Amino acid sequence: MTCCEGWTSCNGFSLLILVILGVVINCIPLGISLVEGNSASPNIISCYEWWFPGIIGAGVMAIPATTMSLASRKRACCNNKTGMFLSSLLSVITIIGAVYCMLVSLQALAEGPLICNSQANSTVSCEFSLRNLSNFQPESFELQWFFEKSCVSPDSNNSTNSDKDNNWSIPSSDSEEDRHRIFHFSVFLSLLLVGILELLFGLSQILIGFLGCLCSGVSRQRSRVV
Repeated sequence: MTCCEGWTSCNGFSLLILVILGVVINCIPLGISLVEGNSASPNIISCYEWWFPGIIGAGVMAIPATTMSLASRKRACCNNKTGMFLSSLLSVITIIGAVYCMLVSLQALAEGPLICNSQANSTVSCEFSLRNLSNFQPESFELQWFFEKSCVSPDSNNSTNSDKDNNWSIPSSDSEEDRHRIFHFSVFLSLLLVGILELLFGLSQILIGFLGCLCSGVSRQRSRVV
């Protein structure tokens, strides 16, 4: 096994773990929604899980690259330039899915759970659209809804800066509001981390794929000389 095959195989096992984690994390709020609502309707805690960032972004779109990477160990498909180029090409799909998972997770963390929504728990703010993802503003990513003692609507936020500083605290599980905030924060922070790791593994596989294309050509020339 060459070094390229070893790194590709390691990427495959790592991506497999991340795919499973992404799907499981995404399914947890979906399961709660089905149990509490008794129908396939948006959850009372959040609704961004219905964009399927973990199932589609970190899950389905990463399966081709994961399968190709795992097959490199048994079938030696990375011994040729075609196999390495194909692994790099499939990693691009993984990167697109990881970016989608990250964008949805960032949007969910920026907006907060429905209980903190200023529109009386309306799901309008998290309806799926590319415009919602493109309108994300990193400078407004403050997680104010999580660190304050109670959710504060942006429209009714008339407190001073000193009052904000005094109200900052980590929520506990004493009230229903705090449980919703902790659950929302935990789910989408985990999906964000899964997306970041998949992005890194995808980029590394593209790099090792290009190096493998060069190394396979050199190895063939050396084998012919020998």
